[in-house]
Amino acid sequence: MEHHHKPALRLRLRITAARRRAWLSAGLRSTCRKPPRRDPSDSVHKVARREIGGGHRRPPRPAAPSSSAFSCPEKFRNFQLQEEYDTYDDEVHFLVQLPFLWTRTKIIEIVAAKDVIFALAQSGLCAAFNRTTNKRICYLNISPDEVIRSLFYNKNNESLITVSVYESDRFSSLKCRTTPIEYIRRGQLNDGFPLFESESLKYPGFVEFDDVNGKVLTFSAQDSTYKVFDLKNYNFLYSICDKNIQEIKISPGIMLVIYQKTNCHVPLTILSIEDGTPLKTFSQLLHRNRKVDFIEQFNEKLLVKQDKENLQIIDVRNSDLIEVNKTEFMTPSAFIFLYENNLFLTFCNRTVAAWNFRGELVTSFEDHELWHPNCNTNNIYITADQDLIISYCKVSKKATDSVDSEAGEVPSMGSINMSNIFTGKCVAKISPSDPTLTIAPRKRGDKSRSTVHSTVPEALEDITALFYDEDRNEIYTGNSKGLVHVWSN
Repeated sequence: MEHHHKPALRLRLRITAARRRAWLSAGLRSTCRKPPRRDPSDSVHKVARREIGGGHRRPPRPAAPSSSAFSCPEKFRNFQLQEEYDTYDDEVHFLVQLPFLWTRTKIIEIVAAKDVIFALAQSGLCAAFNRTTNKRICYLNISPDEVIRSLFYNKNNESLITVSVYESDRFSSLKCRTTPIEYIRRGQLNDGFPLFESESLKYPGFVEFDDVNGKVLTFSAQDSTYKVFDLKNYNFLYSICDKNIQEIKISPGIMLVIYQKTNCHVPLTILSIEDGTPLKTFSQLLHRNRKVDFIEQFNEKLLVKQDKENLQIIDVRNSDLIEVNKTEFMTPSAFIFLYENNLFLTFCNRTVAAWNFRGELVTSFEDHELWHPNCNTNNIYITADQDLIISYCKVSKKATDSVDSEAGEVPSMGSINMSNIFTGKCVAKISPSDPTLTIAPRKRGDKSRSTVHSTVPEALEDITALFYDEDRNEIYTGNSKGLVHVWSN
């Protein structure tokens, strides 16, 4: 199976229709990246077995390094800076009418599929590049006033979904459009078609793409209605209308419906994601005067954390409770659930940690201090085997000392670190202190090469987006200057 069938490991990509000022910073509510495809009915059966009494539980998969983890150092050996793509040039002024789209801004998202690399800038400008010819194919902004907010690669039909807002309605509502990758490759953007036109996705409405279950969840704030669509053909499946719903969380095979808190408990319902059938309804006790930091669902496990309280891990089948002391588990800024390994990653204060569902810390990562204080799943990558995390990190002090800089100056460049999720060890890195790291020489007669204007240290400055193509064994990074760089061996 080729890599474009396993894009970016994103589990939840939720885009809200925020106002003009907010679309630059708010909107993405992405908590984790998608694992390889598994049968979503597993989770439904687990909950259903509890309701009808009995059934055997499959033992968790042991957290042991996979074979691919051992080949990582060799896989990333001799990585060099291969290409540089620029999202901005003079053409922008002729294609879009909004002046802020002309301004060079940072890359916030990179998606690669079928040798096409998509780079989305914070301004809302999105460019597509052909990895074979190394030329820019086109800009995906098909309307002069279109501001693209996010991208989603739908592997079911090999198409790219763009989620946009428009000046014509004061950037107040989301519009989705799907375009086959082959059409984009040929520059035929007008052959795409709009999605969910019947839905009112005005703020605080949203659209959420769930690649694990192959579903799309939309929310219309106008009538407090959630709708579920099939990601394969975009057919409408069912709707949920209830003004008391506060949040819906998606897991393999199920949805956790969280209702408005009442006194000292919160009502919860678990639904089958296939048809919306209720599987279990219950209430979770809460401390009356503590705000809820998060409620997350992972198969049969419910994770509940309130401010200044212990983490609670509840088994919804039998109400078994495990508590993790609040001094050991601090509220993270983001989660990544590793479904095949029965683990979850937490991101807190630039650090990464792996936990199991017995509340035990499994891995503390060495030499993996994230560059950005607030984790964004667009600048980290988890491999399909869930054994490796690739992140943009701060350079270790020892390496920093070897980089030429003025005394006392904080280096503006970081390193791309690849760490084993099971051991926490850094197995490889692309570092500015590596004397062997250079710009790959152009082969004689190779006219497909782009011109790399940045130096290696400049290419490692302020990386804001990262994507790893596992089949091509290439890392794509975007920076604050709107440039995209290709690293490979």
